[in-house]
Amino acid sequence: MTLLELRGVTVRFGPRTALDTVDLQVAEHEIVCLLGPSGSGKSTLLRAVAGLQTVDAGRVLLGGADQAGVPVHRRGVGLMFQDHQLFPQRDVGGNVAFGLRMRGADHGEQARRTDELLRLVGLPGAQKRSVAALSGGEQQRVALARALAPEPRLLMLDEPLGQLDRGLRERLVVELRGLFGRLGTTVLAVTHDQGEAFALADRVVVMRDGRIAQAGTPLEVWQRPASPFVARFLGFENLVAATVGGAAADTVWGKLPVPDGSPQGARTLLVRPDGVRITDPSQGLRCTVESRTFRGTHVAVRLRPDDGPELEAECSLAQAPEEGAAVGVVFAADEVVVLGPEA
Repeated sequence: MTLLELRGVTVRFGPRTALDTVDLQVAEHEIVCLLGPSGSGKSTLLRAVAGLQTVDAGRVLLGGADQAGVPVHRRGVGLMFQDHQLFPQRDVGGNVAFGLRMRGADHGEQARRTDELLRLVGLPGAQKRSVAALSGGEQQRVALARALAPEPRLLMLDEPLGQLDRGLRERLVVELRGLFGRLGTTVLAVTHDQGEAFALADRVVVMRDGRIAQAGTPLEVWQRPASPFVARFLGFENLVAATVGGAAADTVWGKLPVPDGSPQGARTLLVRPDGVRITDPSQGLRCTVESRTFRGTHVAVRLRPDDGPELEAECSLAQAPEEGAAVGVVFAADEVVVLGPEA
């Protein structure tokens, strides 16, 4: 069942269109992450849903009800921002109970709900602690408990882990997904970090210039980027112009195999690093090893062909060639993705 629906939502700031006729649906109990570079419109979309930003055209519906004219505090949504925005004059318990008190809950309900949520977020018994004495990760947990306390029908997160170090972010995002699953929370989150989005979301929405460039499960988006823009945003670098004919494509790297049934004609090819196979210099595309970078589970090898853009390959440390070495490269068809032409 659809909880949130955007129909042709447009937001303008003077001559600039921040959201351009966006259509989006979020189902009950679904976790959706908006992903994209700065200025792509993802935070504006979040603010439009919350009622913090006026919509110039289109409709925002929650539970089927049009939200035009409905103030923020009556939309039944929870908000959590990057800087947490905790009240420094209140202790942890006072912060978590704030929304409940504004809703008119009695002291018993406030105490019960606060105790329950602090246990859920891993801070049992922290009611009397000063928020100033908390670590960044603990403040993030308190902010989450405060946002969840009034039991919002939709929880919206705007870069909630952006100020934390990578190790803590990776740990907390796994905890968040588990927590939302146990509570059945519907979540709309904004992030620029693809790893965070893929770990948290049931569905990823990649935005570009105020429009949705691609939407799908994390696996769908990763395996089949919809365009060269999405591929580059996800960090793929092996992209080359191509003319596809049958089961092969003509490129500056030579003739590359493509999967059966690939779109034909002028296209862009994405070759995943796993599909760049390093071999003897007498075979395939001749390249020179520019650099080797240890990435923990593999070595990223930068290769400079005699003609065309550089390539990135992945291999084990034992198989990584030395810098400056001459090597050959062959391509695996199952790691080639045929995209549309450059836009």
